Formats: sequence, C-alpha cells, structure tokens
Amino acid sequence: MEIVTGEVEVHVRRVFDNLRAVAKAAGGDLSNAVKLNVYLTDLGNFQTVNKVMAEYFAQPYPARAAIGVSALPRGAVVEVDAVLVL
Repeated sequence: MEIVTGEVEVHVRRVFDNLRAVAKAAGGDLSNAVKLNVYLTDLGNFQTVNKVMAEYFAQPYPARAAIGVSALPRGAVVEVDAVLVL
C-alpha cells in the first residue's frame, strides 16, 4: 500500500505488475484484458505508458482510454483499471 518513488516509468511498471497480480488472483492473466482505462496526472506521460504496456501486453492490445486527472489518491501519477474476460 505504498507508492513507489522514482521516474514515471517505475510507477507505470508497478501499476502493471499490480494489475497482473489481480488478474492472476481472478484466475486469468493480462492476455484476458479487453479494455483499459489509464488515469494520468500528466497526459505527457502517455508515451511512457505505451512503451511499458508493450512489454506487458501482446498485440492486438486491449482497447484503452487515457484520462487526464488533476490528482490521484496518495499522490500517485498513474492508475489503471481493466476489464478482463475470463
């Protein structure tokens, strides 16, 4: 329950690692994701999200939306939710 420190890429990797753990706990994996919502406090970081996402997901990538927000809980810079089809 702690926010990682460091470059935005570190935050993005932690988010996708956590998302992978949730998918696994539900009996699936990230290949079951069909839709992602990416919340960013700075939409300029979306390129970093794309770069890291390519390491966690295979093509065709899930549908996704990028939403710019003024703040996220606990000072996070990125948050992702996903819809999985299991």
